[in-house]
Amino acid sequence: MRTCSCRSWLVAAAIAACQLGSSATVNAAEYSFAVEPSYRPERATEIYKPLIDYLNKSTGEHFKLVVSRNYHFYWRDIHTITKTDFAFDEAHIADYRIVHDSYVPLVRAAEPTSYTLVTSNADIGKGLQGLVGHSVITMPSPSLGYVLLLELYSNPVSQPDIRSTAGAWRDAIDSVFGGDDDAAIIPTWLKSQYPNLVTVKTTRQFAGPCVSAAAQVPDEVKQKVRDALLKLDTDEVTAKVLIELGVGKFVGATAKDYTGAEKLLKNYLGY
Repeated sequence: MRTCSCRSWLVAAAIAACQLGSSATVNAAEYSFAVEPSYRPERATEIYKPLIDYLNKSTGEHFKLVVSRNYHFYWRDIHTITKTDFAFDEAHIADYRIVHDSYVPLVRAAEPTSYTLVTSNADIGKGLQGLVGHSVITMPSPSLGYVLLLELYSNPVSQPDIRSTAGAWRDAIDSVFGGDDDAAIIPTWLKSQYPNLVTVKTTRQFAGPCVSAAAQVPDEVKQKVRDALLKLDTDEVTAKVLIELGVGKFVGATAKDYTGAEKLLKNYLGY
């Protein structure tokens, strides 16, 4: 009788443990982390995996990377009812989330952002007007490069042939060197890696890309992510992610850093 009772107790304990484990699995929070489609989806997954792994390990939370097919889909998804929990955006989209969706900025790249119009042909790279009638490749709207390119060429009758077909900023550079396009607009930090490119014009500067959190994310989780990202440059593995993104390190961010940047989107569908 005593043996039977002992066995019954062990079975009951095992069932309770399984139920507890199942309940913990069901209730475990998963936070989505969206990134701008500056890379092709498969490449973005590869680049950001170390960052997601780092956040999982350093915060004890679970994060899922969200990668959009291109900027059109990314802009569309921003307006869906289900908002991403965390996002890594350039200044104009970061400010849009802050103003329209009450996102909280956590950290930003220490370096300011600008874009540079470049060409491999010095003969046509003599000022903005030198490119009128020539092809300029960029990523689709509303990427910051596309938006700033139109700001440089605000007169529709005096513009280059703008081709928003690049799948990544590095693809735009390849298109110029390959002779498919005459010029490209790319992040200024990326231009420094290609000394053979000729600078036509560099745009005005904005605060660096921002990691922000949706209002519904618990404050303690926001703080854990912020603290982890502020130390990202000290981690030997994930520091390589920063290099690929053109970021030296992350620093604290405030809404004031981005004030007014979202106005760049006012002429785009969905604003």
